[in-house]
Amino acid sequence: MGKFTVFTMAALFLHFGIYAQKADTLRIRSIPHGLFWKSAPGRFSIHGDQLVIVAGGKTDMFRDPNVTYNTDNAPKLLFEGDEDFVLTTSVEHAFASKWDGGAILIWQDSLNWIKFCFEKDYTGANRVVSVVTKNISDDCNSVEMNSKKVYYKMAKAGNVVTLYCSADSMKWFLVRHLQFDAQKGFLVGFMAQSPTGDRCEVTFSNITYKTVKIKDPYLGE
Repeated sequence: MGKFTVFTMAALFLHFGIYAQKADTLRIRSIPHGLFWKSAPGRFSIHGDQLVIVAGGKTDMFRDPNVTYNTDNAPKLLFEGDEDFVLTTSVEHAFASKWDGGAILIWQDSLNWIKFCFEKDYTGANRVVSVVTKNISDDCNSVEMNSKKVYYKMAKAGNVVTLYCSADSMKWFLVRHLQFDAQKGFLVGFMAQSPTGDRCEVTFSNITYKTVKIKDPYLGE
């Protein structure tokens, strides 16, 4: 086998290998765990505490209550979560097509997950949306934002999960407070989607992850 072929195959393996297996080889500076892809992105980049994910067209994660639309092909960068944690990040994208969005996740399996999404809703608004799936998804529309950037906080304390949003990362609004019985080995991470468009590029910045248990859900600390 010629040198060119050997090096070409090695390059292809390095490029596609992270998508082919659960290898915790990717790192975000503020997260003390390796990350891996579930469903490949069109493109991605990691710089310090910033992550960019580009989702291709017709990508989504939703299980319709009418059981007419069930899909799970949106690119997700995941890591194994701790029993108690607080994850914060800003989420920003162009809101080009309906349902374009960026989200942070808790993912137990394909039938049990939480998606905290910043998406272009059916009215064209930039909307804070949370989806809790226990076999079937709900779809909870919350705050409308006047910008293309929002700050999100997800806090897990035992089997209770609390979701918050903020315009400035200083004053937090409690969006949802629920029970979710995540089992050992559950995953946490980031996702981009473009269900009706051709692509959606989502930037997650100022990512922080702390293994702490909040005491007051209304304060988030």
